[in-house]
Amino acid sequence: MAATPLSFDPIEEARAQWAARWEPDAADAMAAATSVMRAQQVVLAAVDAALRPLGLTFARYEGLMLLYFSRRGALPLGKMGPRLMIHPTSVTNLVDRLEQQGLVRRVPHPTDGRTTLAEITTDGRALAKRATKAVNDVLFGLGDLSRADLDHLVRIVRKLRRRAGDFTA
Repeated sequence: MAATPLSFDPIEEARAQWAARWEPDAADAMAAATSVMRAQQVVLAAVDAALRPLGLTFARYEGLMLLYFSRRGALPLGKMGPRLMIHPTSVTNLVDRLEQQGLVRRVPHPTDGRTTLAEITTDGRALAKRATKAVNDVLFGLGDLSRADLDHLVRIVRKLRRRAGDFTA
């Protein structure tokens, strides 16, 4: 958030400038894209602020919750990347950090000697519960939106994600 809020919406001003100089349809797309990016910053700041006292970032929280929700509390590192939608190198860094915090451990796969699993620890499960309460308390930074607004937002963004190839369903 800006230290001092502006007296005007800079994205709407940019849209007007864009429409006057370029293409009105492109101005609408630019305003929408910029709005999504700014909203991501706002939401991430709120979630990170809720998680910071627990020693987590949103990325680490997502990794922890992925393991928490898995059937056995463990997943191959290679499966974590696609599910978290991050690069394999980022999975390694994420698991390294969670392991340093004692929240996960690397264990050999029981039947595939080439595969390593990330497994959530008892401390990891306990922190996952506390962290979930923290992000739920701030409604993931979206507390000013109604349920209908949230539903609409999810539907719109889902269309974009589907067209981008995030999923096929």
